[in-house]
Amino acid sequence: MSEKFIIEPSERLVGELAIAGAKNAVLPVLAAALLTRGTSFIQNVPHLSDVESMCQLLESLGAKSRWDVGNGDLAIDTQNLLTHEASYELVGKLRASFLVMGPLLACMGRAKVPLPGGCAIGTRPVDLHLKGFAALGADIDHSHGYVTVTAPKLRGAKIYLDFPSVGATENIMMAAALAEGQTILENCAVEPEIVDLANFLNSAGAQIRGAGTDTIKITGVNQCQLKGTEHSVIPDRIEAGTFMVAAALTRGDILLNNVMADHVKPVTAKLKEVGVQVDELETGIRVRHAHGQEVISADIKTLPYPGFPTDMQAQFMSLLATAKGTSIVTETVFENRFMQVGELKRMGAEIKIDSRSAVIEGVDNLAGAQVAASDLRAGAALVLAGLCAQGTTEITGIHHIDRGYCRLDDKLNGLGAKIKRVECE
Repeated sequence: MSEKFIIEPSERLVGELAIAGAKNAVLPVLAAALLTRGTSFIQNVPHLSDVESMCQLLESLGAKSRWDVGNGDLAIDTQNLLTHEASYELVGKLRASFLVMGPLLACMGRAKVPLPGGCAIGTRPVDLHLKGFAALGADIDHSHGYVTVTAPKLRGAKIYLDFPSVGATENIMMAAALAEGQTILENCAVEPEIVDLANFLNSAGAQIRGAGTDTIKITGVNQCQLKGTEHSVIPDRIEAGTFMVAAALTRGDILLNNVMADHVKPVTAKLKEVGVQVDELETGIRVRHAHGQEVISADIKTLPYPGFPTDMQAQFMSLLATAKGTSIVTETVFENRFMQVGELKRMGAEIKIDSRSAVIEGVDNLAGAQVAASDLRAGAALVLAGLCAQGTTEITGIHHIDRGYCRLDDKLNGLGAKIKRVECE
C-alpha cells in the first residue's frame, strides 16, 4: 500500500537532532565489501530503502548480511560469492547498484549487470565506468539490456575521466584495487564520499592514495590481502543541508549534531548570503533566523564538489520561492532536475524555466496543495515548502523520499512540524 504525507503549516522549527550516516557513502562501501573475504562491520548505517535494496542485491550474489537497524550497525559477510550476474529486478531499484560491477569484475573476472535504475533526473550514462574498465583490460559487451565485462586479469593503467563522475571514480577505483600494477585516475571526483570509500578499502588492505584530490593512485594488491574490516560511515551532508534549509524556511532555530562543517560549506555560504545565521559549534552546526532579518534572493549554480551540490538545488529552490527579490538557479550537473518546479508552482511559487536555469520571483506566501514527489530531492523540496505553506499540503510518491531520508517526517515532527504519514486511498 502506498503512503502519502499530510502537512499542516508549522510554527518555527526549534530543537536539536543528529544527522544520519550518508546514503551516498554507505552504498559504495557495501559494494566494495565484495572485494574482501570475511566479514566487514559497517557503523552509522542509515535505515533507508536504498540500503535495504543494496543488501538484497549483495545477498543475491552470495553475501550474508545482519543489520541492527536500531544501532545502525551492519555486518556483511562476503566469504562465499556465488555468481557474477546481478539481478535485473534488484538493479532496477537503484542507480548505485551498478557499483557492484567493478568489484565483481576484479574478484571474479567477470560481471554481468543490467543498466541501472534510480531517480528520473536525467541521463547518467555509464560510459565513463566502461571506459575505465576497458583501460584496465576488460572486454565489454552490450546485449539484451545487460552489460557484461570480462577480464581474466586486470592491469593497472593511466585513466583520464572526461568528467569528474562520482560513480565512475568509485567503480574504477574498486576494480583497480585488485589490478596488477599501479592505476592513476585523473580528473576524478573529489566528493567526501570518495574519500570515505578509499578509507574503507585502505582499512581492508588496499593501497589507495590521493582520494579527495583530482588524481588518485591505486596500487593493486592480491585478493587474499583484502580482509573484512570495521568502518564508520560519514554523516550525510545532504540530509544536513535539508534540515539547514528547513530552519531557514520556518524562520526557526535548529542545532544539528553529527555534521562535518567542511562538507556543507557551499550550503552554509548560500544560507548566510540570503540572510540566515549559521554558527559552527563544538557539538555541531546551529542554523537560525536572526530576528527582523529578511530572507533575500540569491543566485545558485550547481557544480561538482566542492561547488554547490545538485542534490541541494531543489530544497534551496523552496527557500528562494519565499525570498525577497529575484533568484536564478542554474543546473549544470543533470539536465532534468527541475522536476519540482511544476509542483511548487501549484503551491503558488512564481518560477520560469529557461533551458537549464530557473528564474524565481519570491512570493509572500506559498499555499498548500495536492502535489506529487517525482524523485528523492524534489520530494524533500515539497516537504519543506509544505512546512511554511498556508493550508494543508498533501504529498504522494513519498517512497522516493524514503529512499534517501531516514524518518524525515518523524525528525521534522520532533522539531515542531505537523506531518502525518497515511496510506493512500
